[in-house]
Amino acid sequence: MPTARLVTRDICKAFGPTIALGGVSFSAEPGQVHALIGENGAGKSTLMNVLAGALTADSGELLLDGAPYRPLGPTDARRAGVAMVHQELSLCPHLSVAENVLLGAEPSSFGLLRRAEMHQLTLDALAQVSDPARDTMLRPETRVSDLSPAGQQLVEIARAVSQTSCRVLILDEPTSSLAADDVKKLFTVIRTLREKGLAIIYISHFLEEVQEISDSFTVLRDGKTVGTGPMAGAKISEIVGMMAGREVQELFPRSLRTPGDAVIELEGLDGVEKPIGASLTLRRGEVLGIAGLVGAGRTELVRAIFGLDAVKGGSIKVMGVSGAASPASRFAQGVGLVSEDRKGEGLATALSIADNLTLSKMGGLGPTGLVLPSRQREVSRKWIDRLSIRTSGPDQAVRDLSGGNQQKVAIARLLYHDVDVFLLDEPTRGIDVGSKAQIYDLIDKLAVSGKAVLMVSSYLPELFGVCDRIAVMRRGRLGPARAVRDLTEHSVLMEATGS
Repeated sequence: MPTARLVTRDICKAFGPTIALGGVSFSAEPGQVHALIGENGAGKSTLMNVLAGALTADSGELLLDGAPYRPLGPTDARRAGVAMVHQELSLCPHLSVAENVLLGAEPSSFGLLRRAEMHQLTLDALAQVSDPARDTMLRPETRVSDLSPAGQQLVEIARAVSQTSCRVLILDEPTSSLAADDVKKLFTVIRTLREKGLAIIYISHFLEEVQEISDSFTVLRDGKTVGTGPMAGAKISEIVGMMAGREVQELFPRSLRTPGDAVIELEGLDGVEKPIGASLTLRRGEVLGIAGLVGAGRTELVRAIFGLDAVKGGSIKVMGVSGAASPASRFAQGVGLVSEDRKGEGLATALSIADNLTLSKMGGLGPTGLVLPSRQREVSRKWIDRLSIRTSGPDQAVRDLSGGNQQKVAIARLLYHDVDVFLLDEPTRGIDVGSKAQIYDLIDKLAVSGKAVLMVSSYLPELFGVCDRIAVMRRGRLGPARAVRDLTEHSVLMEATGS
């Protein structure tokens, strides 16, 4: 039998009293895609950082093509042929695409960069992950900060595949910011790399995506391997059961909802670039979904409503009050936003969970305007327990949490603030199946209790499973909101693409 490309044996890693990895073992074969599956906090990111050289295991053994493998750092791992694309972008936004793609591997002579060669090498790398005719912004000379999140993700992937010595490619949620067409292109690239003999470790919370692209899988739970095997013939329900350690009964709960008074009314709303002439009405007791492709203007719509983006024309009426407003005044009106960019603007990641939960509502946390840390902790524990946030306690820094648990903190802040209107922009991006079921159940309970939810999502099954009505956005223009029973995924896609 051929030697496995990458082998991990009983890998352990602890951070103080917290055990992140308690004995993980699996192997990835050359010419195969191996899926690594698990809930947030299961240890996937820690394990990948060990493989990519960002962390050193406390114990256990790593083998690369049968030889001992113990990278001293990410650069050492890349030289050995192990490259990783992180879920959270690790780009230099002030540099160009070419400078990011070739960072640390720039062609040079006598200390001077060979710019023409850099340009061509970058074009070759980008051609593997994008269509130059369509992605006109994705050019070697473009500044990365000028790209959309999807474009930046493609730069990350191009940087990884540009390494000619790459033997193991680790993809951590690579499609989280990609449109459907880009996902198809990425899968084509992955299959091509697989045919070239690379071992690809693929991490995703979209199990249908994992099932489509993977040859084998390993499930982690609580830092340990709990299941592994070929993907062919594997049942999603069994994988979910291994992930959660329990059976997830109903992914999309739906109680009887009764729409009430209008809480947000838009009429011909124009942003600086997007949206264009957007009109909609959101009522208490309903979940209204916004579908569309990446870049259609969905995020700009909710940012304009919340007061983060300027409004050029049209009208916004919130709780019967007309006019644009600041985020602070929107909070005062009972409107809260969960941003799609939790790392950049959704959370203060250097602060604790308690600080993040209470930042928007400091009153009542101490006498005469003071804030008592003990009271912050007491309030925070309630929401930590309710949303099952995996943490060592309220004082833990948000940056030390997994991506999914960070998202739960962002949602918990709105719950603590007790807002009436929830603007949720990609609320389950990067969240595991078990946590998604919990978020969906929470959204259902919010609607039943009379709250209003405006939900942006690129994942059509969740829009159809959670929402009462769906409106489709295309090139900045918002279509009419229609009942879910009158739509199909096919019709929504056709409308989103203008087909």
